[in-house]
Amino acid sequence: MRSKLFAAASLFCFLFPSFVPAQEPVDAAINAKIRDEGLNRSRVLKTFSYFTDVIGPRLTGGTAVKAADDYALALLRDWGLSDPRLEAWDFGRGWELEKSTIEMVEPRYMPLIGYPEAWSASTAGEITATPVFLGNKSQAEIEKMKGQLKGAIVMSQPIQDSFERIDRPQPTLSDTPVAIGQPRPPQGSSPFITPTAMNKAIFDTGAGVILRPNRGEHGTLFILGRDNGEAAMPSIILSAEHYNMIARMIELGVKVKLRVNVRTKFLTDDKNGYNVLAELPGTDLKDEIVMIGAHLDSWHSATGAADNADGSAAALEAMRILKAIGAKPRRTIRVAIWSGEEEGLLGSNKWVQKNLSGDENKAAREKFDVYFNQDPGSGPIYGWYLENNAAAKPIFDAWLEPFKDLGARKNILQPIGNTDHVSFNRAGVLGFNAVQDYDLYDTRVHHTNMDTYERVKEQDLKQSAIVLASFAYHAAMRTEKIPVGVAK
Repeated sequence: MRSKLFAAASLFCFLFPSFVPAQEPVDAAINAKIRDEGLNRSRVLKTFSYFTDVIGPRLTGGTAVKAADDYALALLRDWGLSDPRLEAWDFGRGWELEKSTIEMVEPRYMPLIGYPEAWSASTAGEITATPVFLGNKSQAEIEKMKGQLKGAIVMSQPIQDSFERIDRPQPTLSDTPVAIGQPRPPQGSSPFITPTAMNKAIFDTGAGVILRPNRGEHGTLFILGRDNGEAAMPSIILSAEHYNMIARMIELGVKVKLRVNVRTKFLTDDKNGYNVLAELPGTDLKDEIVMIGAHLDSWHSATGAADNADGSAAALEAMRILKAIGAKPRRTIRVAIWSGEEEGLLGSNKWVQKNLSGDENKAAREKFDVYFNQDPGSGPIYGWYLENNAAAKPIFDAWLEPFKDLGARKNILQPIGNTDHVSFNRAGVLGFNAVQDYDLYDTRVHHTNMDTYERVKEQDLKQSAIVLASFAYHAAMRTEKIPVGVAK
């Protein structure tokens, strides 16, 4: 239906070239109320601090992310939003880190910077041994060394000689399109054996723990992980500087000893992930939905501040603001706080599959207007990635203009991937993601052990919540839903 409407509008403009669409209306009075509430009675920093400092890392399937979900649910209930609820979806076993120690004890004592990967197994107690460096070995050589690897500390990769030093470009500072999304990881020295073959060879030998370097520097570690089931092994990401130092000493024939102890726990009592949802009910168009959201899960080596406690805190605060000022939107405004994003957009995808995808949800799709997501980056909302929807640009431009004094810049016609709005786009409904700041984001923050409270500023949290609230309200008040029109 939307595509037909857009085609008709395009034909009208072609036949009547002097026709200029009316300026998109902006409710200055409601924006003033949103600003006043969001700037002068904000609660967003407290929410953000609780997520990061009190609850901390929020790996999907763990007890911390469930605690964060429960906290968000309690806030929505306390603020008077309608039908606050947890919606469960099947995830699998969770994982928690209970202890991690990695030290060099010979030829001198030195604490090492390292962190276990998510879903790493535990070591068999404390291991003190000379590490075995396989980074310069071929598969044939490794086969001959199998007897040396059982229970050993294994350094599985070559010396790390390239690093993440370039952040993604900022599209709002360019008059021409730029590359969107995270830069490709730097390509270092190629191993003599593929990672898959290396992992299998090490697993088959019963190695005690695997050490790997990473592309971060200056103490920054990029830490991810996945559940390998019965093949799970103890694995630690070591700072490249420390990994390389040990490898060079081994190559020089120096006797090195490390002490490693990792204790982890797999969680199987509750194999669900959870999404948090609530609404501000609409009036005459209450069956139609405008949605805002962000993911609250994080990786486990830091406190998930910029990825993505800031987005979740801002989305929650936007709902608080709208409720506090007595907003009466025509369409229902719904907030969703997702989990499972880091493992592959799982929470949002499960929700969309259940509620919007397929023939059985055709009526729901027709009632769905738009989803606004906040995720990659930190700082204020500069604008929105418009997913090549040229018809939406003048609307979004008009809505963004009143916030230029708070740091807004411009909307970007290009699309961005790899976050929760993609789940909506795949189902054939509109989803947009915010453009934010990327200074040091890819080199020092995103998925690292340094993604902490200090990466986010209070004024940026306030601005994001204000912009989210205003966009949600204006979308909910339009006579027509947001149009669809692909840029040529």
